[in-house]
Amino acid sequence: MTRSESRGLAFELLYSLEIQKTSKDEQKEQINMFLESQEIKEQKVKEYIDSTINGIEKNKEEILKYISQNLKEKWDISRISKVNLALLELAIYEMIYTEVPYKVVVNEAVELAKKYGEETSPSFINGILANIIKQLGIANKE
Repeated sequence: MTRSESRGLAFELLYSLEIQKTSKDEQKEQINMFLESQEIKEQKVKEYIDSTINGIEKNKEEILKYISQNLKEKWDISRISKVNLALLELAIYEMIYTEVPYKVVVNEAVELAKKYGEETSPSFINGILANIIKQLGIANKE
């Protein structure tokens, strides 16, 4: 399984957890059930999904702060669709807390937005992530 496919599965699980409003206590069980239902056998994929979901949960407050800071004036995070929110959480987590190059993260997030989001999702995701990249000065590091 490719990293893109793994990322897609991590997004699906993250979206599912967002919809279900899963508590931290239930999260581990939900991850295991998801891995089982998707018949994921590769240890590398299991570890990626588990560490990504747990990493997002651990850093959720900061991730949501980045999203909120980069919304248009008079926009609130509650107005963002659950699909877009899950995509942004995944992308921001990977940009800030992992070694994945930001260009890869943005490209993958936009592709997932095209597949799962609304018509405006790709440009919305791209715009928010571009603002965060500027805010953090990530583009200057690569």
